[in-house]
Parts: sequence; structure tokens; C-alpha cells
Amino acid sequence: MKKKFLLRLDPAVYEALEKWAADDLRSVNGQIEYLLAQALRKAGRQRRAGAEEER
Repeated sequence: MKKKFLLRLDPAVYEALEKWAADDLRSVNGQIEYLLAQALRKAGRQRRAGAEEER
């Protein structure tokens, strides 16, 4: 299940995201999720899919 939360964006930022999402054939929500996941992987903050959780 996906977590819902409110996100406030500057209108110019939203407009740029909307255009970028359309270019990539994604919804704005999908584009934000894609960009956040990409940034998390790059920063080493997200495990690979299927990797076992260390305890």
C-alpha cells in the first residue's frame, strides 16, 4: 500500500514537473516518485529491490 501525504509546491515547480512528466509519459505523481527513488539510489539510501533487510 502506498503512503499518502500532502505536498505543497511552488506553481512554477509544479508546471515544470508537469511538462517533464508528460515528456516521459508519466503522471506528475509518477514523475515525483521516479525522481525521488532515483535520488535515493544515487545517495545510497535505498536498498535494491529484493535485498534482504539487515537487522
